[in-house]
Amino acid sequence: MNQDSHFSGEADRGDTRPILIVPYMWIGDFVRNHTVVRVLNERWPNRPVDLLTTSLCAPLVDYMPGVREAIVWDLPRGRLAVGRQLGLAKLLRERNYGTALVLPRTWKAAIAPALAGIPERVGFVGEFRFGLLNRWRWGEKKLPRFIDKNAALAQPDGAPLPPEWPVPQLRVPAEDTVRWRQANGLSAGAAVALAPGSVGVSKRWTYYPEAARLLTERGLEVWVVGGPGEKGLAQEIVGAGGPGVRDLTGNDLRNGVLAMAAARVAISNDSGLMHIAAALGTPTMGIFGPTSPYLWAPLNGLAATVVQDKSVLSCQPCQSTICKMNDHRCMRDIAAQEVVEIARDVLARTQGLGNV
Repeated sequence: MNQDSHFSGEADRGDTRPILIVPYMWIGDFVRNHTVVRVLNERWPNRPVDLLTTSLCAPLVDYMPGVREAIVWDLPRGRLAVGRQLGLAKLLRERNYGTALVLPRTWKAAIAPALAGIPERVGFVGEFRFGLLNRWRWGEKKLPRFIDKNAALAQPDGAPLPPEWPVPQLRVPAEDTVRWRQANGLSAGAAVALAPGSVGVSKRWTYYPEAARLLTERGLEVWVVGGPGEKGLAQEIVGAGGPGVRDLTGNDLRNGVLAMAAARVAISNDSGLMHIAAALGTPTMGIFGPTSPYLWAPLNGLAATVVQDKSVLSCQPCQSTICKMNDHRCMRDIAAQEVVEIARDVLARTQGLGNV
């Protein structure tokens, strides 16, 4: 039996009305949203599922099975932008959605679905959204994890949480990674992808330059993956690691997806790229300090969850974006040599490269 079969019902299978998901737009959260897609696909196999997305996250939808279409519409974070909301509402109205799942608790996230007249607008109570949503859900604070809060909206109201949610999936055709390597002048050799960025400096492990040097000394190619904000970090890592390190940071998230798909192993902070790599099936090492792996690690599972184990820190996990005590020991006490040895073990275990 399919692990998700308890979401289904015979009465649901005759419904063909399209569904819109309004997700969180941070990259990692957007990837985890694919669990919601999979729950809906199982519950309503004949209802197309579309995703509202920003232009930044739009490339991810191309690799998400079970999604019919990306609705690309950028809304500013800091203001209402009435004209943009009205334009989005018009676009949504033309698509005749039967249901909208509004995952964020903000009132702005619910405006366009309400103006579009989508008959069922599902979301948790929050931010004075009465009138904007009409299928209220309660009890969000009792749900332990971010994914529980989101995926529960795709279930019937009051349904118990399953023992396991379906994991996010990103599927990149093998020929796409071959073309990507050729276009970037990369060999077919084993490469380790490093993702040194994150939202919040406290989540950033600072020994990537030393790790890059140790990895290249073992004959591995190293790729630094990230957005334009990681360009300075990438240059520092390239400087430490030498010609075996390539800076692949840039503006196009698709480039990051393809790099993670082509890598033999990914080493990442708690960031969107960690979730991308895990959803692709690339063996992924997640380095955690101020955040909890239970709450924020990918559902897909990690090849290794790296945390400092030399001492017990009363402040950990603090969930803070800036370290305010203990001089960032939760990350500083994770040595580069330790991470490289774990990467070596992961490569040997998953790829049969015992001589790396």
